[in-house]
Amino acid sequence: MKTIRNVADLRVVMHRNEQPIYFISATNFNLIGIDEWVRNFKFISYIDCFDGRHPNVFVPSEIPHAEFESIEDINNYLLQHKEVIDYIKRRGGRAVATFLMFDETTEEICNDLGIEVWFPKASLRQRCDNKMETVRIGNKAKVPSVPNTLAGAKSYEELLAAAKKAGIGTDLVVQTAFGDSGHTTFFIASEDDYNKHAKEISAEDEVKIMKRIKCRGATMEACATKSGTLVGPLLTEVVGQPELTPYKGGWCGNEIFPGAFSETIRAKACDMAYRFGNQLVKEGYRGYFDLDFLIDIKDNEVYLGELNPRICGASSMTNHAAFAYADAPLFMFHLMEFSGIKYKIDVEELNNRWAQKEFIDSWSQVVIKATDNIVDIVTHAPSSGIYRMAPDGSVSYDRFDYHRQAIENEQEAFFLRITGPGDYRYEGADLGILITRGRVMNDEFDLNERALNWIKGIKRLYATKPLTEVQRDDTPSSGSFKIL
Repeated sequence: MKTIRNVADLRVVMHRNEQPIYFISATNFNLIGIDEWVRNFKFISYIDCFDGRHPNVFVPSEIPHAEFESIEDINNYLLQHKEVIDYIKRRGGRAVATFLMFDETTEEICNDLGIEVWFPKASLRQRCDNKMETVRIGNKAKVPSVPNTLAGAKSYEELLAAAKKAGIGTDLVVQTAFGDSGHTTFFIASEDDYNKHAKEISAEDEVKIMKRIKCRGATMEACATKSGTLVGPLLTEVVGQPELTPYKGGWCGNEIFPGAFSETIRAKACDMAYRFGNQLVKEGYRGYFDLDFLIDIKDNEVYLGELNPRICGASSMTNHAAFAYADAPLFMFHLMEFSGIKYKIDVEELNNRWAQKEFIDSWSQVVIKATDNIVDIVTHAPSSGIYRMAPDGSVSYDRFDYHRQAIENEQEAFFLRITGPGDYRYEGADLGILITRGRVMNDEFDLNERALNWIKGIKRLYATKPLTEVQRDDTPSSGSFKIL
């Protein structure tokens, strides 16, 4: 194959791809639709979101296993499942695996099975994922974080001393190294606040201590290649909405629309992601990554928030944005980077092109979690597919589909079911993801009436029954790990 020099070359290569490529995860949500761009791309999932009706999703039968404590546990279970091993062998070829999350055990299993992992090493991803390391990488790239210091805070007095030395005041935000922001970000303005979270904070030798600012969240995905860093669109974040999540500060969705950010803010974020990605390459990392940004409402300053060295929850939006249909999804450039194919692409030209407003359309997604502090068993759950909202705001199932592009207008939405019949419904459990055209928030970034009707409508389609005493011993705890 000749050297890839433009998007047309890349599309032809992926259209004719003969190497079996798998996305192995709890669900296919993060890379939904990539199978229609890349020949021989299949999903191996733990949860059957489509009741066996998606032609490119393989779900093995359930077998006894230890309780899952992470997405990595799910993936390692799948990779050791005889039905999965047989499925991969039956399809033949030199298999490739991609993941949302994986660890060194995953790498060992893949090596034993002769499967290539098309991501940087787990140890490197782990290092980059550390929130303290993110600050340090950003500093090298001249990508500033919110005024902060990295220090131990074994007591409230030690926390104040570190903050005073850094000149960041006493109204603080503290983050530990790893984990979802809804669980590992603590707002500390008094000793009582510190004492509520003392166990988590004092257990760490080093935490990120930030000045508290009033901000809006945004996220941007990018792909670090040897030709430079490709940058996707800047998305708003739906955060901490009580109708969607029980976790204050927890991510629960995204929007993309042309007027979401000023040209100045968008340009700043693009430049920061470009420089950060180029620094990641110097650190040894390459491929897909996501940056969260914090935009100070007072002065519109843009700060680096967090690094996700992986695909993430926003990937389903990025890879379906208008630029992806005009050229190619961002994840295809990740596959190109690891494929061994020679390429030399004009990153500056693509970034300039994708930054234009006509390459940004209007879509939203929300992750609907169970928010009540109860545990029960689901007896009926809405199927994945297209739903319709009536003029009175009620919601009903319209038709089966697994293409989000099948949504015709803002009165329709695609629902991807996660929690199904027979599953436990507990506080924080992911019920499903709703994707729709248009916005789900108003200009104050609260959920709008249409979004609230969608959320209520989907939740009303769930039916449950109480637990028996025998079942109570096996129930998941509130705040179990997220799978998206």
